[in-house]
Amino acid sequence: MSADADQRTVEFFGLSFNAIDENMAVRQIRHLEQKSGYFYVVTPNVDHIVQLDKSTDDSLIEAYQGADLIICDSRILSFLAQRSGFRLDAVPGSDLTRELLRTGKKGWRLAMIGGDPLLHEQLQTLYPDYEWVFHEPPMGLRRNPDARISIAEFIEEEKADMVLFAVGAPQSEITCREIALRGKATGVALCIGASLEFLTGAKRRAPHWMQRTGLEWLYRLCNEPSRLWRRYLVEGPKIFAIWWRWKKLK
Repeated sequence: MSADADQRTVEFFGLSFNAIDENMAVRQIRHLEQKSGYFYVVTPNVDHIVQLDKSTDDSLIEAYQGADLIICDSRILSFLAQRSGFRLDAVPGSDLTRELLRTGKKGWRLAMIGGDPLLHEQLQTLYPDYEWVFHEPPMGLRRNPDARISIAEFIEEEKADMVLFAVGAPQSEITCREIALRGKATGVALCIGASLEFLTGAKRRAPHWMQRTGLEWLYRLCNEPSRLWRRYLVEGPKIFAIWWRWKKLK
């Protein structure tokens, strides 16, 4: 983890989370943006922690541990942290992305990895003051090293101020780590999941009261049951057993 990241970190589920709120997260990312080199930000949620717990792939945990900022993207994780005796604010990736785009400077060069032509067009319409470049990798990115190399070469060539990875976890995090190890890229990369789809209205976010009470997962499940039922009804509940085991070993 970068020495320039906020020093208030907490060890949780084997990761050194930056214990920061949304405003501090924006400031930290802006700080990284002003530096030379390449940095990347991960935003773990319940699904990510469950994947990490069952994975035997060292490159996966290294992808998260090697990030320059690790920001909690889950009110459930925040609640479990509180039950563990410390504070870890939830900073939803969609909120963080919206704030970064709202406060960016004119002429900012942004690269997006993922999405489709319609989403790209919507982003250019919503944020016309920025210079956008797009790269659409194929499906199955995690098992396609050549496609990940193409992403790395694209980012190295485009020299964007910020890179928005919208290809899902854990391929976003793994690719970011591989780019960092190449040592040729610049800018700040964010693993943001479906955040841009929420910003453009392609997907609807839960009402604020559901967000505040940690029920956003239920809203998403009701809207995309065929895609999300396993994540939220089978895999997600495992977080409580993982937390109990982590707490006993602490």
